[in-house]
Amino acid sequence: MEDTFKTALSRRRFIASGVTLGAAALAAPALAMENTTQMEAPISQSVQRNVSAFHMRDWRPYFTDLRNGAILCDLESRAVHFWSQDESIYRLYPSSVPLDETLTRRGRTQVVEMRENPTWRPTPSMRERNPEWPAVVPGGDPMNPLGVRALYLSWEYYRIHGTHDTRKIGRPSSNGCVGLYNEHIIELYGFARNGTQVYVL
Repeated sequence: MEDTFKTALSRRRFIASGVTLGAAALAAPALAMENTTQMEAPISQSVQRNVSAFHMRDWRPYFTDLRNGAILCDLESRAVHFWSQDESIYRLYPSSVPLDETLTRRGRTQVVEMRENPTWRPTPSMRERNPEWPAVVPGGDPMNPLGVRALYLSWEYYRIHGTHDTRKIGRPSSNGCVGLYNEHIIELYGFARNGTQVYVL
């Protein structure tokens, strides 16, 4: 009887601590870009498509070789794949994707620059749509939409980057870029180099 009471009490404390942690997470500072995450239908209506699409892929249908490594950004399944040049490393990361087709590009590009704690500046079109956004957010600021690392692509304004707002991952939530959890962009940043091939599918 005493053991049953202790177990019940432990469960109550665990649940209470979870509620406290959840409330603290919700109270965390919002990012500079409010209302940029598209909330989807109830999970029972949306998860089946995402789970079925989130699977390992072979690089050969997308790249002729793995020179300098290769990154596939699959906007449909909301996933980023990486293969190292010698095929010894393969990674699959969940990602955020652009809010709609007009905000992105598809096709072949490459990494041309890599930055730790990148400074964020909204593009001219972002400023036009959202004049209230700041003109610049310095690197390392928790309000910075690029998170802790960014891979700059040969297309102007396009990045694969981290995000401090974990709600964005797995959802249409960007103005054109592809976002990863900060811990995942740190890992990908360590694998990539200038010249790494990128295909946005």
